[in-house]
Amino acid sequence: MHELSIAEDLLAIVEKTAAEHQLVRVARLRIVVGALGNVVPEALEFALEVAGRGTVADGAQLEIIEVPVTVRCTECGTETELEDIAFVCSACGSVNVDVVRGSELYLDSIEGDTDLEEKAVND
Repeated sequence: MHELSIAEDLLAIVEKTAAEHQLVRVARLRIVVGALGNVVPEALEFALEVAGRGTVADGAQLEIIEVPVTVRCTECGTETELEDIAFVCSACGSVNVDVVRGSELYLDSIEGDTDLEEKAVND
């Protein structure tokens, strides 16, 4: 389960970013995961929940955006979103394709509070 090490790396980024922006609590995280990353979203969600306990992201709402694999044919230029792991151009049938999307894994956004007392007063 490599999702735990991914979760720990993401949480390190979250804590650094939260400190830079003086967030006292992270309420929401959005993570983008490409289909080629071999990441199981449910396992990543569980790993983030467990590894995030006691951190600024403890209890944060998590949104995982899954990105399908898209390839571009080097012969005809057509971009094809793959439904399976057959790296073939849908227009000309060529196997000479480059991966355009689907290998990414990154923290897209963080939402949080800078002052919980101020938020409680305004609610």
